[in-house]
Amino acid sequence: MSAVNDSKFTPAVFLLTGIPGQEDVHLWISVLFCFIYVLSIVGNSAILFIIKIDQSLHEPMYIFFSMLATTDLGLLIATIPTILSIFLFNSKEISHNACFAQLFFIHLLKCTESSMLLLMAFDRFIAIRDPLRYASILTLPRIRKMGLAFVLRGVAVTLPLPFLLQRLRYCQSNVLSHCYCINQDVMKMACSDVRVNSIYGLSVSSLTVGLDSLLIFLSYVMILKTVLSITSHVQCLRALNTCISHLCAVLLFYMPMTGLSVIHRFGGDSSPLLKILLSYIYMLVPPLMNPIVYSMKSKHLCARIIRLFCDRLDHRNPLGIAK
Repeated sequence: MSAVNDSKFTPAVFLLTGIPGQEDVHLWISVLFCFIYVLSIVGNSAILFIIKIDQSLHEPMYIFFSMLATTDLGLLIATIPTILSIFLFNSKEISHNACFAQLFFIHLLKCTESSMLLLMAFDRFIAIRDPLRYASILTLPRIRKMGLAFVLRGVAVTLPLPFLLQRLRYCQSNVLSHCYCINQDVMKMACSDVRVNSIYGLSVSSLTVGLDSLLIFLSYVMILKTVLSITSHVQCLRALNTCISHLCAVLLFYMPMTGLSVIHRFGGDSSPLLKILLSYIYMLVPPLMNPIVYSMKSKHLCARIIRLFCDRLDHRNPLGIAK
């Protein structure tokens, strides 16, 4: 009898949500999303390509930026299938296992992106606080070890999430709030006790994204203290100018994430449209804007990108590098 009841009440799939009430224009929305995806993929791929082939860009700041671009590409790959399947083919169903796998990669990559922003804040702090020792402190082997350590941290804390969700029974509504799976959203579909999931999810967020944001804040407090001690007004502004692109990336990442987390945990009566809008900003805007922000603030990188596309259009050897 238990097996019959389980099969009767446990939905075999989750249903993802596009934009409710806008089904008639889903095709046009898909065109916009395709355009955003193409721009994001081309932008991040161009950044990675240029940093790889240009030896003059093999510096800590650009290495950290390439790690951020790699993470953004991973997020795009993890979300493209479900978002476009909804808006192009009206296919909203996703199996439990596929949903759990997707949320694992989304949370892992978001955790890793937060870590990369922390490393980039550390990079700016060292560059401003101790510029003479900058190259000796942030060596390439040390950068690789720091990057690997943070990726392993993300895997360690994110891996339990799908297994904790698998043990739950899902006998309530199976309609998710977003066009992709995230832990807070899937938990709401369960009719089992989710206290362990909720406590663990909150602990993971606090010890990863929460801790990273606190350390980034402390880094900028120390950067500001160092900058204010500089007697030259021109040098002071120049030092602050090197942080603008990173500050933009931090705001683009943390503001939508914080808003979405607060709404999921405490905003039970909030507008569904607000949740959906924040979910798209949270997932699509950082990969789109990060290459633009960093390219605009780095004249050297911007020049290389322009030269790359001009050479491609002229069918010449990219960047003028001899074969």
